Amino acid sequence: MLNIGKIEEGFVLDHIKAGKSLSIYHHLQLDKKDCTVAIIKNAKSKQMGKKDILKVECDIKEMDMDVLAVIDHDITVNVIKGGEIVEKQELSLPKEVKNIYKCKNPRCITSIEQELPHIFCLADEKKAVYRCKYCEEKCNDDLKDKYLFH
Repeated sequence: MLNIGKIEEGFVLDHIKAGKSLSIYHHLQLDKKDCTVAIIKNAKSKQMGKKDILKVECDIKEMDMDVLAVIDHDITVNVIKGGEIVEKQELSLPKEVKNIYKCKNPRCITSIEQELPHIFCLADEKKAVYRCKYCEEKCNDDLKDKYLFH
């Protein structure tokens, strides 16, 4: 049996769709942080069948939770202090995201002005559709699995 100890200070991301934990690891840029991370893939789940879990021992304030909400706003975020869960945070889709998606419209100003930030606004909350602030181009659904470009 696999045994991964509890963390003292940090957070646990639970109810991640099976197979998506490594993507989240990279998009949260945990590979660039000096913190302890445990990735549990394909754990048994009554609710989901299989799920992934990320245990991260660092301050949650260092993380961009907007990125996490865009990836999957159904993920459970448990904040840990003193080895105990002190808070459960709910993720909600941000109204605007910056430099998460890259506009693919060749006529968009962001294609010409390289230093402009790629800003997308939430167009449809139910379908989690974002559109470019500059040209109204819809974020490609195939980007949902690729996400970020930073």
